[in-house]
Order: sequence, then structure tokens, then C-alpha cells
Amino acid sequence: MAESEFELKVEQQLERLQTQTLRQVERDTTSKRVAWLRDRGLPGAGASFSPRRAFDLLFFDYMQLAETDVPVVRQSETEIVWRSVNPCATLEACLTLGLDTRMVCRAAYEKSTQAFLSQLDPQLRFLRSYTRIRPHADYCEEMIVRLDFEESMRLAILEAKQSTLGGNKGYGSVVMLGRDLVGRAHDTAATERDPSLHAEVNAVREAVRTVGDPNLSGAVLVATCEPCPMCSALAVWANVTTVVYGASIEETAGLGRARILVGCREIVDRSPVSVEVVGGVLGDECRSLYG
Repeated sequence: MAESEFELKVEQQLERLQTQTLRQVERDTTSKRVAWLRDRGLPGAGASFSPRRAFDLLFFDYMQLAETDVPVVRQSETEIVWRSVNPCATLEACLTLGLDTRMVCRAAYEKSTQAFLSQLDPQLRFLRSYTRIRPHADYCEEMIVRLDFEESMRLAILEAKQSTLGGNKGYGSVVMLGRDLVGRAHDTAATERDPSLHAEVNAVREAVRTVGDPNLSGAVLVATCEPCPMCSALAVWANVTTVVYGASIEETAGLGRARILVGCREIVDRSPVSVEVVGGVLGDECRSLYG
């Protein structure tokens, strides 16, 4: 990239960070990236992309970087890890404005990158280290991993079965950060006599303790049943990146379960943060829990 071109990008980023909220920057960036993919007629969500193929598309085709800008340090069929050392307009703008890249990049560019990947294959997950990030390190360490939604849901189903055996209502949930299981729980509202103790609440609380951070950006909340409004709101306040569920609220209500008939998507669509929602994963197996 020519020096004058990079300087222009820095000036544009300075103006953006001074005139827009980070949420606005995230929305604009997401729209731009998704539109770029659609204009090229690339497969939509549900296609099978390898982490390497997605990496190449993002950095070499979309961002027009060179291989030396993002050297790969590890890769396999299920992951690719690299260190970004490219000239970065966001880094320069943050240094000029005295902003923390850990806050700016997490709030504006983590979920917008995930949105790009989800258009290719929603099971591809983007993760960034917030300890190995410039200027706090010499590079930004980032990765794309493939998370098997069905495998994660099977863990949630096991929790749901434990719930029933223990005298509760049969809901299960897990929280995944990349391929790491950071939270796993079932509902305990009946046995602990606390109506707030839904499976998702218990799983998120465990995940926060495991990660040591109330911000679960990058994490996937998996639940056997579509989260109720309370649990959907918790997903928002925990800032999870994606909610994955099996049976829907309408389906379980039709099976005789007492439900508030407000879907997860409606809650997150009205929220101040971006949260993806993916339904119907192992739907038949999850519905069988409530029949």
C-alpha cells in the first residue's frame, strides 16, 4: 500500500472514531463486508468453508493484504492462527486519539469480522487475543476455528437429561469460546427454588467465572430450547456473539411447556449490541426432550 493511500485511511479512521459510536462503526463495517460477499455471488450461510479458505478470502481478496502482513503460525483442517503485522489505520488512529485498541477492536471489529465469516459458514468462529494485540504486543494474534454446532448441542442435551433426572425441567446449555467449553449447566430453578436459574443463566455464570470477564464477546451460547426473554437479555448483556438453539419457543409451547411467546431474535434485534441467532440445530432431538 502506498504511503499516501495509508495516510488517507488513517485520516478516514480518525474521523470515523471521532464522529461515530463504536456500535455505528461495527454496523457500517458489517454492512460493507456482507455486501462485498453478496456482490461476488459467494455461497451464503450453510456452505462449507475451511478456515484457510475463509482466511484467504478475508485478508487477500477483501482486505488486499500480502502474505507477509499476516504470517500464519499454525493451521489444520479445523483452525488457522496468524499474527497481523500489517500497517493498520485503526492502530494509528487509536494511538493518535489515545484510545485503547483492546476496547476499539473488540467493540467495532470483532463481531463485524464474525459476520463476514458467518456469511460463508456460521460454524467458522473468529477469535482475537486481547493480550497479544498492538500496541501492547508486536503483533495481533488472531484465529479462525471451526466449531461443530451439533457436537456442542449434544453436550447441552446431556445437561438437559441430567436436569430431568435431578428433578428439574429438562433444559441444558453450554457456552463455547472457539472450541473450548467454558460453561456447562442445566436449569436448577425447581431444586434451588429460584425462578431465575434457567440453564442459560447457569451456563453464562460459569463461563464468566471461567473466562474471568463479564464480556463474553466471541462466545457461542448453545441451548436445547430457544432462550426465553430473560435468557436472551442475559445473552445481550454478556455480549455473546452467537446464540444457537434446538427447539423453538413456539414448538415447546405447543408441546405444553409454559413459555413467554417472545422469540430470541426479537430481543436481540431491539438490543444495543449485535448477537447472531441460529435455530433448529438438532431440532428433532431437542424437541423430543419436551414431548
